[in-house]
Amino acid sequence: MAYSSSLTDAEWEILAPLLHQILPQKKRTRPGDWTKREIIDGILYQLKNGCNWADLPKDFPPYSTVYWHYKQWRAAGAWRDTDDDLA
Repeated sequence: MAYSSSLTDAEWEILAPLLHQILPQKKRTRPGDWTKREIIDGILYQLKNGCNWADLPKDFPPYSTVYWHYKQWRAAGAWRDTDDDLA
């Protein structure tokens, strides 16, 4: 389900190529269950609506997954870097 906070296809086309530069690299032990777009949409939903992480709608990845990625990416400066790259 699309929300007003969800990335459009056009926005995703701009952001997707930047992710390998912006997001911290991590060791992959197995393929992820969720795409980066799904995780980013969950983060954007929470930031726009100000809800508790646990109150994310069920069509997003589990809130613990979304929140974990948000914390990791924020600590690595990914959100700040995204702002710089898109400006």
